[in-house]
Amino acid sequence: MRVISGTQKGMPLKAVPGNSTRPTTDKVKESIFNMIGPYFSSGIGLDLYAGSGGLGIEALSRGFSKMIFVDRDMKAIQTVKANLAVCRFSDQSEVYRNDAERALKAVAKRGLVFDGIFLDPPYAKQQLERLLKRIDEQELLEQNGFIVCEHGSDHTLSEEIGRLRQVRMETYGIIRVSIFKWGKE
Repeated sequence: MRVISGTQKGMPLKAVPGNSTRPTTDKVKESIFNMIGPYFSSGIGLDLYAGSGGLGIEALSRGFSKMIFVDRDMKAIQTVKANLAVCRFSDQSEVYRNDAERALKAVAKRGLVFDGIFLDPPYAKQQLERLLKRIDEQELLEQNGFIVCEHGSDHTLSEEIGRLRQVRMETYGIIRVSIFKWGKE
């Protein structure tokens, strides 16, 4: 695992010890950023189910100005912090140990709105549609923002969830990536 492009291109990233997380492969990560960017002039992001932090760190390397990382696993939190330190992104990041639902409530209370949101929950516990609905209801996405959902290829998300519209879907073996943006009001 490594940073694919940007200011920290080639920087190796640690994986979360054990088998409780499944890191996004470099090939899939590169494809995701080719679909949404590939580079950014600024932006605030949320990496929910952060795992090793690979997606959020890639966004920072490609130009995001700030990223919030959330995971409920302490080993994941420690790995995210270590990877941020190696990449020198600690000052641009906030890292929280929390579950996804509580984290969304907390960022909504703070009045935060994101340019990019990365959702990569455990495939077996698919909660993406409920999370997308919550993001829509709480208006947590900037008007021109995006949401990247990584899920099993055996699961297809609704094309419309509230005001969010699926604008792209790609399959890579057992992995499917769905991209959502605001639809027309």
